[in-house]
Amino acid sequence: MRRTPHRRMLAAALFVACALVPMATAPATAVQAGQAARAAQVDRHDPDDCPPGGLGPEVTARLDKAIEDVRREAAIPGVVVGVWMPGKGSYVRATGVADTATRRPMTTDGFVRIGSETKTFTVTALLELVDDGRIRLDDPISRYVHGVPDGRRITLRQLAGMRSGLFPYTSDPGFVQDLLSDPQRSFTPREVLAYGFRHKNTFAPGKQFEYSNTNLVLLGLVIEKVSGQRLADFIDTRVLRPGRLHHTLFPQGAEFPEPHPRGYTDQTLSGATADATDWNPSWAWAAGAMISDLYDLRRWADIVATGKLLSPETQAQRLRTLPTGLPGLSYGLGIFKANGWIGHNGSIPGYETVTVYLPAKKATLVIMINTDSLSGGQEPSTLLARAITGIITPDNVYDGSVSPR
Repeated sequence: MRRTPHRRMLAAALFVACALVPMATAPATAVQAGQAARAAQVDRHDPDDCPPGGLGPEVTARLDKAIEDVRREAAIPGVVVGVWMPGKGSYVRATGVADTATRRPMTTDGFVRIGSETKTFTVTALLELVDDGRIRLDDPISRYVHGVPDGRRITLRQLAGMRSGLFPYTSDPGFVQDLLSDPQRSFTPREVLAYGFRHKNTFAPGKQFEYSNTNLVLLGLVIEKVSGQRLADFIDTRVLRPGRLHHTLFPQGAEFPEPHPRGYTDQTLSGATADATDWNPSWAWAAGAMISDLYDLRRWADIVATGKLLSPETQAQRLRTLPTGLPGLSYGLGIFKANGWIGHNGSIPGYETVTVYLPAKKATLVIMINTDSLSGGQEPSTLLARAITGIITPDNVYDGSVSPR
């Protein structure tokens, strides 16, 4: 969601050295059985994660200090960072606390809500239908979903590229009031779209960039209509399984596999900080409801940036980015480019993530934190990414965020 001057709307101290990561305990019973079974069977440790020496003592010390400085200055309870640079080594650390009440330390083996990084999964699923010849990117949304304002002129490509002009439902005051009054409420896709469709479109299709969760909810409905499956099932079958993402899932409600850190937000009606760990993410659905962990996000960064699940032709279209109006940041089809880095960030009450890949160095950066409260008007995950890339890739400093919520 977008943040307002009066309250922010939704959209969306211990270092732990890299070591053998323990397996997660079984996810909550509400998580789909197939996903839970795979999560329980797969060892999450990759022996290449911790090569001898890592990135070297000097770089490691600089990263330790930079991350801890940002964490303290931005009041981030807990941080997990993974950096992998072929030929140089890796850096995997957790700092701070996973629970501000018990002071339980943050660890590298936890699940987090990934917010808008869900968009990369939804659009990948959509593009697989393109490769199957079942849809075309220049089809109008009206062919699949009725009742969309100006739907005969808005294409699937424009929805995936955030250029539809449809009003973001998360900017509707009534939606914000309804959600924050009852964060456990379950929303259907049609219910959230109705909040956005109350408003006139903000511009003619294709004329400019505007980040809008409305676009992705519509694409989720397209996938369901064309595939004949629930979105969660299609993503599981066509994206998660082929990608060997055994610790990534699309929850049906507020379920959350263990272990996970508590998540904290100031996106409340009073502006006071609240524990949002168990808030129901159904309102974000295809735009932001998914859950993952550090090592799956590492794998996903490479898959989504290099197009391993798509044809070369479709991946080329995905990476054909257009300006967003923000310096150094362009947006393609459910993916951005930020000073060379390709991927997406995510934000949802209680959690923020960044998952990006730098093709020039085949480098991967994953950040997971357990707050979405702004610091000096900026996303805390962006502050961390900027500080980290300033050290590891000074010619490619990450400085982008496309999750205004």
